[in-house]
Amino acid sequence: MRHKRFDDMNCGIAQALEAFGDWWSLLIIRDAFFGIRRFSDFQQNLGIAKNILTDRLQRLVDHGILDRVDAGESGPRFEYNLTEKGEALLPVLTAMREWSDAWVFGSGNEPVIVTDRLNGQRIPKLKLVTDDGREVSRKDLRSMLGPGADEGMRKLFQIAGQRRTRNES
Repeated sequence: MRHKRFDDMNCGIAQALEAFGDWWSLLIIRDAFFGIRRFSDFQQNLGIAKNILTDRLQRLVDHGILDRVDAGESGPRFEYNLTEKGEALLPVLTAMREWSDAWVFGSGNEPVIVTDRLNGQRIPKLKLVTDDGREVSRKDLRSMLGPGADEGMRKLFQIAGQRRTRNES
């Protein structure tokens, strides 16, 4: 099965998937958050083929998620550092880890516990909240077409609206 490209899809989730792509890329980003910087360290930790790692690192650099910087050693040695755009993925990775902790491993079996470096306390779970701090669930939310919506997104909203209307009848 060929990889489908999402670069022409008018959807924030599709565009995020296009930028950081498959599971290898997300694991590379995870490792970068843990402090891994060098190709050989990514390769050793992930057990990923060198050609795939080369491709994924280049994709992350091309999308501005990682910077490739000269390590300052003799010969061609580079390190990969998270950019501001890469650092902004922290809530995404945190949400994925928290979901897995709850639904895959279960409470008390988490592989990684994240704490505040200053006070040692466990970081509270991510929550969606309103401006006034009220926690919200999916049922509290309403999605509307944005100014950048294209015909495909309008069609999605039309189909979803028809289904909601049928379910409410």
